Amino acid sequence: MPSRMNVESFNLDHRMVAAPYVRVADRKTLPGGDTLVKYDVRFTQPNLAHLPTEVIHSIEHLVAEHMRNHTDRLIDFSPMGCRTGFYALMLEVEPDEFEQLLETTLRDVLQATEVPAANEVQCGWGVHHTLEGAQDAVREFLDARGEWSQVFGEHA
Repeated sequence: MPSRMNVESFNLDHRMVAAPYVRVADRKTLPGGDTLVKYDVRFTQPNLAHLPTEVIHSIEHLVAEHMRNHTDRLIDFSPMGCRTGFYALMLEVEPDEFEQLLETTLRDVLQATEVPAANEVQCGWGVHHTLEGAQDAVREFLDARGEWSQVFGEHA
């Protein structure tokens, strides 16, 4: 294994995880004392599956908008470049609270009738969305709710 890298996820053996899961990827205490918690919200098994670009783009819009209806402590919700999941950056939100917030938000996504800001005025690729695809992926992720805290597979 290479020496320790600066990016936390580069130090994670992606062969050992068992998606779907939610894990704390990083935690930083700021100079003023606030704590930022970065969550790895993994939808698909790394190196075996990924979300289509339109799906991940739409989930990003839906969750970034809808989660803010439930909290003012979401700093950012962004897709992973590998398209296997998302990072959620939260202010002072611990895992049990985050998982409940995520579940509530994803249930909102299932009820959505449109992808927020899916137009060329508000988005850099406004036609590149699929509500149905996003809802299918979210439904599958929610169906595995009982597995979210199980990050590593049996072979780990």
